[in-house]
Amino acid sequence: MSTERAVVVGASHAGVQLVTSLRQEGWSGDIVLVGDESALPYQRPPLSKAYLAGKCSLKELAIRSEDFYVKQDVERVTASVQEIDRSAGELVLGTGDRLSYDALALCTGAHPRRLRAEGADLDGVHYLRRSSDVERIREDAIPGRNAVIVGGGYIGLETAASLRSSGLHVTVLEAADRVLERVTAPEVSAFFTRIHQEEGVDVRTNASVEALVGDTRLREVVLASGESVRADFVIVGIGIEPTTELAEAAGLVVDDGILIDAHARTSDPDIVAAGDCTSQDIPRYGRRIRLESVPSAVEQAKVAAATICGKDKEVAALPWFWSDQYDLKLQIAGLNTGYDDIVVSGAPTRDRDFTCYYLRKGEPIAADCVNRPRDFMTTKRMLTQRAAVDMAALTAEVAV
Repeated sequence: MSTERAVVVGASHAGVQLVTSLRQEGWSGDIVLVGDESALPYQRPPLSKAYLAGKCSLKELAIRSEDFYVKQDVERVTASVQEIDRSAGELVLGTGDRLSYDALALCTGAHPRRLRAEGADLDGVHYLRRSSDVERIREDAIPGRNAVIVGGGYIGLETAASLRSSGLHVTVLEAADRVLERVTAPEVSAFFTRIHQEEGVDVRTNASVEALVGDTRLREVVLASGESVRADFVIVGIGIEPTTELAEAAGLVVDDGILIDAHARTSDPDIVAAGDCTSQDIPRYGRRIRLESVPSAVEQAKVAAATICGKDKEVAALPWFWSDQYDLKLQIAGLNTGYDDIVVSGAPTRDRDFTCYYLRKGEPIAADCVNRPRDFMTTKRMLTQRAAVDMAALTAEVAV
């Protein structure tokens, strides 16, 4: 029996997949999963959806059961990690203890970007990343109250849908010209704006927050235009930032995420990383990018585990994402980075299902599929195989 110890920092989707894959790849030594939350590692995407709406418990969101960790002989340690001592092969924990490792994986995830505005520290200002965040939001989310969402990205819109469905008055404030501006075509942005407005959400664009006003408790949000919006509480959803402080302090190369190669190795070949904390080259799209998605975190974790076990695997899966809002399931295949044309199948100005295909020089590179799972699966297969595509045949119904 090997006496080597693999330590995974971060009890996230990536972290749990990594310890799972280590055993599958044949690691026979000790495995330690370090996380700073006492609960079993849980799925995070439902936090802004079913969990916020009270439709499921935290136990139901557990990625793996307690029995799994026992059967796989994975030790769970609840502690923060203060330092990586690379020369000694040890971690310094927040408890003051030191934990030795022979193989180290960083799955430290990401944290919400903070709102830089006067009054951002008032009571009633929330961020949403952990289950404890949702518990605090629930205390404020009483039907009939006024909720203000700062940020019209996926998290902001998902949260708006959950709160509106729970009977709150919801206002979404987006600083850009349109919601989802950074990640979708204007036609997709217009669709989601229409849906939220039909559901009773007040969606405001070009709405920059100047200040949050109240005594000790939030009372209103003041915009750069001078307009004020009544708010019983605010949820800030303006993006996330990779949690890389530990890696930076250890001297690893960081650039909008811990840089990893195709084998999930960091600049220290003895340390791997996976998940939202990482940045990697994606040759298909000709750029280095940080992918904020569970499927990508899982794929990276599988490769990282193989690398630790001395096997030659590479991250190669097509990026894909999803978002649930009301009765809508948006499934995204590929990355639309650098698209120069789109083809829309369906009628997004009228219906609640359609697909937006993104093209670059005539070649499909991504698709946003709303309530069209067949289009999503077809696009994933098409992009993976990189076969020649007849777009006219692919889109049986094209909106005009």
